[in-house]
Amino acid sequence: MTTTHRLHLTIDDQIENRYLPVAFELPPGSDSVEVRLSYDTSAGVLDLGCEGPAGWRGWSGGARSRFVITPTAATPGYLPGELETGEWHVILGLHQLPGAGLDVVLEVDAPATGAVESEPAAAVEQGPPRGSTRGLPAPDGLTWFAGDFHAHTLHSDGAESIDQLAARASAAGLDFLAVTDHNTTSHHPHLPGVGARHSVTLLPGQEVTTARGHANAFGDIGWIDFRESAQRWVHEVAARGGVLSVNHAVDGDCAWQHPLTTLPRALELWHISWFRDLTATFPWAFWARWGDVVPIGGSDFHKPGQGWTLGTPTTWVAATENTPEAILAGVQAGRTSISVGVRPDATPDPLHTPMLLRLGADLVALSAEGSVLVDIEGARRRVTGPSVTVASSWGTGPYRLEDPDRRVLAICA
Repeated sequence: MTTTHRLHLTIDDQIENRYLPVAFELPPGSDSVEVRLSYDTSAGVLDLGCEGPAGWRGWSGGARSRFVITPTAATPGYLPGELETGEWHVILGLHQLPGAGLDVVLEVDAPATGAVESEPAAAVEQGPPRGSTRGLPAPDGLTWFAGDFHAHTLHSDGAESIDQLAARASAAGLDFLAVTDHNTTSHHPHLPGVGARHSVTLLPGQEVTTARGHANAFGDIGWIDFRESAQRWVHEVAARGGVLSVNHAVDGDCAWQHPLTTLPRALELWHISWFRDLTATFPWAFWARWGDVVPIGGSDFHKPGQGWTLGTPTTWVAATENTPEAILAGVQAGRTSISVGVRPDATPDPLHTPMLLRLGADLVALSAEGSVLVDIEGARRRVTGPSVTVASSWGTGPYRLEDPDRRVLAICA
């Protein structure tokens, strides 16, 4: 049976409720449901999601116009499972609407008439040595692991499967990768098995995504409702034992605008957008305003051919072991460093990238001869060897390494 909803959406609808619920009924015994969305995509942008009687069932944003849910399988971005009898809702995100309004057709089939898409597999290949094999100096019992805290798959608006992304992380020499699809956790159950296949630790994440800013919720903590206030995200993630990080806080129309009275533990200080101009100082201005938050970095990787790959930049975490729990414990404790992560030709190179590490009361600059150590107050000191130790009392953190042209190379708090 097909149910058709014809809507005319306007700016007034967006002002009233940016996430519009459209109700439909699932009869007893339903074994599948399919939703199809159609509108003039040259005139506006709508996001697509679904909520059932028992809770959230998934989100594909503007990446899809169709999804299928069954008890055992679902379109990437959506959760398979019991199809409860009763009132369900398609959630339409009214992201961009023209002044004249937008005509929308929403069709719901129960049972579904189409199939669930499969995710492409990737061959397991012997990658280069991982960043942890570099043997960076670390406190007793800890190892510096190389990773990336921001990447997407077919479960939101990425172009690659989880398997393909894990293979890419291995090829980049990363020890760990956070998979942070938008407003969904449908990828979480697949991460341990896929990560084991490719010998890379895949951290469960969700990019909590709104028009006023994005934040990554890390940890196996369940779904965070992006429709709630950002302050609620901070409290929920902390209460569930996860780590929240505000993303690309000063990047174009994705900059952070949500008011907060309690800050999250982490900040994606170095986002791929900084590579447009590595001499820019606005990330430092934002970090100085926020104070005691832990810096991390993220490539925000979506697809091949976009000009960069995973590990651009690379975030290093000093942890007891390479597990999601230990990596996030390292972030909670503030044991992070960020490096440029790539060669000038954009090839990932965690084994040779310049590094700046905090080791007890000291700062250690590695593979950074000729660079300049800079503190938050502008004090500067030349790095004169391949391994240089400086007492942190020399300046005031946070600290960074710059090349002679003032391009940032590495960061630590």
